[in-house]
Amino acid sequence: MRLALFINDFQTERATYTTNLFAMTAINRGHEAWIISAEDFIYDRDDKVKAIARHAPKSNYKSAASYLSDLQSPKARVEEIVVDDFDVMMLRSDPADETGPRNWAQSVGIDFGREATRRGVIVLNDPNGLSNARNKMYFQTFPEEVRPRTVITRNRQKIKQFANEMGNWIVLKPLQGSGGKGVFLVKPADMSNLNQIVDAISKDGYIIAQEYLPEAAKGDVRLFMMNGHAMKYKGKYAAFRRIGAEGDIRSNVHAGGSVEQAIITEEALQLANMVRPKLVQDGMFLVGLDIVGNKLMEINVFSPGGLVNAQRFEGVNFAHGVIDALEHKVDYMRFYKRLFDNSEMCTL
Repeated sequence: MRLALFINDFQTERATYTTNLFAMTAINRGHEAWIISAEDFIYDRDDKVKAIARHAPKSNYKSAASYLSDLQSPKARVEEIVVDDFDVMMLRSDPADETGPRNWAQSVGIDFGREATRRGVIVLNDPNGLSNARNKMYFQTFPEEVRPRTVITRNRQKIKQFANEMGNWIVLKPLQGSGGKGVFLVKPADMSNLNQIVDAISKDGYIIAQEYLPEAAKGDVRLFMMNGHAMKYKGKYAAFRRIGAEGDIRSNVHAGGSVEQAIITEEALQLANMVRPKLVQDGMFLVGLDIVGNKLMEINVFSPGGLVNAQRFEGVNFAHGVIDALEHKVDYMRFYKRLFDNSEMCTL
């Protein structure tokens, strides 16, 4: 199998990133795993789509750190590859990280991912589905039962009204963004500063005002879904619990949170089952659900991370489950002569 993994920039990758775990595991199983950064695509004059791709030099790696070190070194193989020659392309970039002078990179994976599907490559997650999920508004398309009560607006008065309805306990965050950036818990004592908080967040666009869930003080659970189901490998769920730093409502590890083993409840599995139909419809192969109590805080469809944490606590390499699934999809495409739409193939 020739696997391509599209990321923001290979130079900024870290050994703990889930993408490196996928690439290393694929290589160790005898597959090719090529890394493509946002600036690497070429739509050539012969109507062929190509990519300047990188591949680690060895055929086996014992750690993601050694794999990434080789990938970022002069020893890495660098080749211009016609996209048609890949069996699978995983879109693993985070558009929210592409700000300022790199705004041009936000839609690169989606745009070139669509071209790859036209050429018979299995592209995961489906680029058309990802296009519909470019900001947190996507979350509002899921059933009301799975979501906290929410208002999305730039209007101060609407936010004040919503805060009053919620007992002056709300969470404010930007519609665009990830990693816990710009997230504020507004308590009754903070209402006098609400205008300033709203002004600070609205500089980046629309604001999500969300019901505060008291259970969030205990952190949240990141549960992975694959092929439309809660991901389970060797009898273990791919999940972990994230706990915010003291005095911080954000559970994101990038924002200083910590992690521990998660207990997957029937409530969590019910939430996964409730969002399954739309995730399947949208061709979302690998997704991260952020669960607080009996509600979802977010559905992460762009490069959901943290699988290394789940592996550490559960004692199994979940990347093998992902590579198994990719191998099956390649076989299906061969058996059926590529008759399936890409969005269907994503969750078969």
